Amino acid sequence: MPRARSADTRERIQQAALDLFSAKGVQHTSLKDIADRLGMTKPALYYHFSSRDDLVSSLAKPLIDDFDAYVGAMEADPPADRRELLGSFFDVTYRHRGLLLLAIRDLSVLQEMHLTDHVAGWRRRIVALLIGESPALADQVRGMVAIGGLSDCAVAFEGVDVDELRAAAVDAAYDTLRSE
Repeated sequence: MPRARSADTRERIQQAALDLFSAKGVQHTSLKDIADRLGMTKPALYYHFSSRDDLVSSLAKPLIDDFDAYVGAMEADPPADRRELLGSFFDVTYRHRGLLLLAIRDLSVLQEMHLTDHVAGWRRRIVALLIGESPALADQVRGMVAIGGLSDCAVAFEGVDVDELRAAAVDAAYDTLRSE
């Protein structure tokens, strides 16, 4: 039973950190700010996270693990239909929209959470699945625009029905991939 309470506290710390990072920026949020938000002492917070970097990394880890697994699964068994791939990419992006929105608002988050290379790699690999081997530059650009726009839509539209947003974003990304 204590383990569950510890996990709950850890999740509360992560949520408070994410809220404060969104409001103040990662660079301007201290562990003391996070502890104060939760009504706990800084040493109590250190029980769960050894450092601010450890806390920041813990926020990025689920996103990294999820995207790594997703891209690996798509490469191992690519869907036959581009729309299906675009839809599943939207879904995995939408699951992590809070953290990705933070990264868009505060670009230092990409560096702080060591996400820059990961994101670029995932996008390259998904684009390769969408457009195939040795594509023309115009097709590569269409692929990047499709994936980048799809990602942006997944995080930028707050308060919109997710199914409606998904359909519109996938349609737009799919249309972008079509060459004249």
